[in-house]
Amino acid sequence: MITDAPLAGIATSLRTAELSPSTYIETIRARAADVEPQIHALLDEPDRWDRLRREASACEARFPNPAIRPPLYGVPVGVKDIFHVDGFRTEAGATVPPEVLTGSEASVVSSLRDAGALVLGKTVTTEFAYFEPGPTRNPHNPAHTPGGSSSGSAAAVAAGLCPLALGSQTIGSVIRPAAFCGIVGLKPTYGRIPIDGVLPVSPSVDHVGVFTQDVAGARLVASILLKHWIPETTVERPVAGVPEGPYLDQADETALEHFREHVALLERAGYEVRRVDLLENIEAVNRRHKKLVAAETALSHSDWFAEYGDRYAETTRELIEKGHSVSVEELCRARVGRRELRRSVEQVMDMSEIDVWICPAAPGTAPEGIDGTGDPVMNLPWTHCGLPALALPVSTEERLPLGLQCVARFGDDERLLLWSEQLADTPATVEESR
Repeated sequence: MITDAPLAGIATSLRTAELSPSTYIETIRARAADVEPQIHALLDEPDRWDRLRREASACEARFPNPAIRPPLYGVPVGVKDIFHVDGFRTEAGATVPPEVLTGSEASVVSSLRDAGALVLGKTVTTEFAYFEPGPTRNPHNPAHTPGGSSSGSAAAVAAGLCPLALGSQTIGSVIRPAAFCGIVGLKPTYGRIPIDGVLPVSPSVDHVGVFTQDVAGARLVASILLKHWIPETTVERPVAGVPEGPYLDQADETALEHFREHVALLERAGYEVRRVDLLENIEAVNRRHKKLVAAETALSHSDWFAEYGDRYAETTRELIEKGHSVSVEELCRARVGRRELRRSVEQVMDMSEIDVWICPAAPGTAPEGIDGTGDPVMNLPWTHCGLPALALPVSTEERLPLGLQCVARFGDDERLLLWSEQLADTPATVEESR
């Protein structure tokens, strides 16, 4: 159920009139008819294709001259159903009445529309972007989870239903599903994409992220969406750091074996890799982040939960109830801990002259079944301190993808994307080396 749909190439074909938006929408419609009944990535929309035909025609009429077409002219984008989008309901994977979840369109959605994108539709999310899963399945193997909470967005991009989708990450909800679905996921530096118009989970650590099949496509979108974007076209080959110790040991044997093999391939390709002890206090960081998320989720949902708490799934309800027990002092310490962790990680990078950390993007391959979404533990510390992270598909195990996670300094998104392009291009895949 996987098909190639690299954003950079598709966007170029649409802008240069090699491909028309109307023709591409018909291709997507046929693709959806084939795979959507099996993966359930999109929320139902009875008139989706008629609407998209009208919007594609309007796009063509508005920009007849290829020379002045915007960068995402005619590109269909999936939008995780915690983002408000004009003309669409926000349900957030919940049974709370949608009318109480209304709000103004997210500025990130408006920015994509201004850049010429067409909203394909809403994509499935876990309930309120936490752990209660929806019906989405992994396009590589429908018996396995696509990850979460941005389940539908990752699955839709992997299955070729759209070359671009929006997601969000509060623990590991962009990087993990990207890894499970074998695509690129970008979680930028905290705050570089505005989160207004997005239902909050834990505002101190909520990030907007994007899914594509290609790093070049992720860089194209980042140049549109990230605040204070500084164009860079070339960078030196990065020095990569491996964060040895208890953090890395959280990955399973399969993931670690593939990761070590990929590191060896990088070294054979000429990359300098430095193995450095890091995050030796990872258990304390994990506890602090979970406490922060619980407390802020309880605050974010205080009004809705007071009236509709009996409609929440047990998993989400337990999180909010746990959050009620977190003291103000504990919450303040957790928030301060984010900045302290960031400083300590970047100090190690400075001392060891490391440009980018590399590590497994998930503890292993996508677990079997869709009753859960997998463990975000490999993403948690980078989300906690707000550093930019990117997932690259690098290998497979029994036809399920494994991803490499690349992490840079705070605000260094531009170079992270260029470095990730280099890392994606070299060396050969683990499978080819065997």
